[in-house]
Amino acid sequence: MPRLIKTLTLGAALVALAACGGAGDPRLMNLRNTESGPDEFSVLPTEPIEMPQNLRELPPPTPGGMNRTDPDPEGDAIRALGGNPERAARASGDVISYASRFGVAPDIRGTLAAEDLEYRRSNDGRLLERIFNVNVYFRAYRPMALDRYAELERLRRAGIRTPAAPPQELFE
Repeated sequence: MPRLIKTLTLGAALVALAACGGAGDPRLMNLRNTESGPDEFSVLPTEPIEMPQNLRELPPPTPGGMNRTDPDPEGDAIRALGGNPERAARASGDVISYASRFGVAPDIRGTLAAEDLEYRRSNDGRLLERIFNVNVYFRAYRPMALDRYAELERLRRAGIRTPAAPPQELFE
């Protein structure tokens, strides 16, 4: 009997010790890079370097701005389709001003990060899920998920056309 009690006590101590480990911030999605090589998505191709005809015509440097050799995929796509990238840049400012017409909280990123950290701490899984590193992301965020079929029905009842959704006959 004393050997059983010692074994149980040792097992409980190991479980308690394993539960204390971790990085501090709860991680709902357990994504790890298992490769030791470089990240192929961090390497961006640049435009070829060109020597200008006159070095005095170079624009002054803009700290934090775009470099002449930096890739501009959106501008390249707009030019390839026959558009004007400068006009698109002006239009994006209109969108930003329209979206911020009721005011913008200057510390919104910090506020959201703190709220998300608190939410992850309160939903970081049960003891055995943390010990065995089980993914609890989808269960934790399930209350915030949008039910797409209920939303589709709500829009249809309101008379809003949903041409990209499947026909209503498929749901009956």
